[in-house]
Amino acid sequence: QVRVAESGGGLVQAGGSLRLSCARSGRTFSTYAVGWFRQGPGKEREFVAGINWSDGSALLSDSTKGRFTISRDDRKNTVYLQMNNLKPEDTGVYYCAARAGGYSSLQSDYPYWGQGTQVTVSA
Repeated sequence: QVRVAESGGGLVQAGGSLRLSCARSGRTFSTYAVGWFRQGPGKEREFVAGINWSDGSALLSDSTKGRFTISRDDRKNTVYLQMNNLKPEDTGVYYCAARAGGYSSLQSDYPYWGQGTQVTVSA
């Protein structure tokens, strides 16, 4: 079993920054990836970013490129989502998820999910 847990959400003004953390524990795989997804009020959950643990290669959604970065810390088994220049439309619950294999932008490819952390960006 793989467990992931998010932290770092909160309330921030537009233009501000937050860093979310996703701590992974439990079973390991030879190759695995962590993805970040978000669900805004009244919206479908959408892909934000994904990273391959082995080499750190990453994929960001078009709406977050240039503002968000994703990284990992091997020693802490943690993936970070650094969010800069936040906008009100970034508001939502942010989830991290893990899967064996490389990153994917499809929610259905990730079997392991955290409970989510709320991010609220005020105008």
